[in-house]
Amino acid sequence: MEYALLGEHLGHSFSPELHALLGLPGYGLQELSPEELPAFMRSFPLKGANVTIPYKKAVIPYLDHLSESARLTGAVNTIVRTPEGLTGYNTDFDGFLAMASSAGISFRRASVLILGAGGAACAVAAAVRSEGAAELRFAVRTPKTPEQLPLSEPECYADADILVNCTPVGMYPDVASAPVDLGCFDHLSGVLDCIYNPIRTNLVLDAQAAGIPAAGGLYMLVGQAFRAEELFLGQALDPALLEESYRKLLNKKRNIVLCGMPSSGKSTIGKVLATRLGCAFADTDALVRERTGKSIEALFAESGEAGFRRLEAEAVAEVSTRQGIVISTGGGTVMFPDNVRALKRNGVLCFLDRKLEKLMPTGDRPLSRDPESLRQLYEQRLPVYRSVADVSVYNDGPMPQAVDYLERYVGQG
Repeated sequence: MEYALLGEHLGHSFSPELHALLGLPGYGLQELSPEELPAFMRSFPLKGANVTIPYKKAVIPYLDHLSESARLTGAVNTIVRTPEGLTGYNTDFDGFLAMASSAGISFRRASVLILGAGGAACAVAAAVRSEGAAELRFAVRTPKTPEQLPLSEPECYADADILVNCTPVGMYPDVASAPVDLGCFDHLSGVLDCIYNPIRTNLVLDAQAAGIPAAGGLYMLVGQAFRAEELFLGQALDPALLEESYRKLLNKKRNIVLCGMPSSGKSTIGKVLATRLGCAFADTDALVRERTGKSIEALFAESGEAGFRRLEAEAVAEVSTRQGIVISTGGGTVMFPDNVRALKRNGVLCFLDRKLEKLMPTGDRPLSRDPESLRQLYEQRLPVYRSVADVSVYNDGPMPQAVDYLERYVGQG
């Protein structure tokens, strides 16, 4: 191992697969307890390392040099060994600016509000200042300094142009939370969230729903790794590699969620697509049946549609936190906004659009057991399917055609 990520608990780190995408050999994980850190840093047997919580400040006394980005942020997340000694850098600075640029967000002459005051907030603040922001403010839950605003008093910061979340609010597993209500802002022109799991937090989804340019932290994660790799290798890398690596990681982590009418082919196509992509497959109706030991028809008979929908929402909430899988949803799943939001945090919604005359009423589907019920349901749901879907796929022809289209769509990112 020539390069590693240093940290205390690293079980869920993306770093090894991310640096593998970027082409760096010999990268691994190095878990260290606080007691082990001093001896490791004094010997430092690596060519270079990334540093994560809780050691971004703790490694600084063992370094011989600090880059400008490290001095500005007061934290180090990348260490490079040279003949002159160990140099510390902060590539979160570079990754954040890469994310903002990718989202088309400029800080020049803007009023920027940063939520949080930890290490990530320091890196973001330094980056924002370097780009010529006109004003920079911090909002936190419990202010400790005069320049920190109370998060509970939006009137103190509602005039901000750009909002950046550097808190863990909205991060897995607490994905249903959001740090602020965007409705309290007067004229936001950009929203950036440093969280990368889920891929799109509620904050990002809220911004996109309001037509505000927004991005989550996955691009920042790749951007900081890209810059770290340039430092490890001592050479500039092709910028196209950053975009390519981001797309590959996004395709690997995001879910493909199939929605549409009963008998539109969601389960069949979902299983075939999952096999082609080499990933897991989940069916929300099947999850409900497994949990209850009862058929959908029996659940409707016992608890009515409302009772079934509660069970369905629980299944959606569970499966939507997973990443890199294909999900087939029930015909009525996306009729409920909370389900749509949950599925979109980590997924792209694909509507399997099949003509009414090709759909088949069956007795095991309580709401579409006869042709007339099916027709009414189709007319009611079709506008919703089209409005929530990120992509629509016609499934009137041979099944492989729809699978081929979805596979190409996924590959394009």
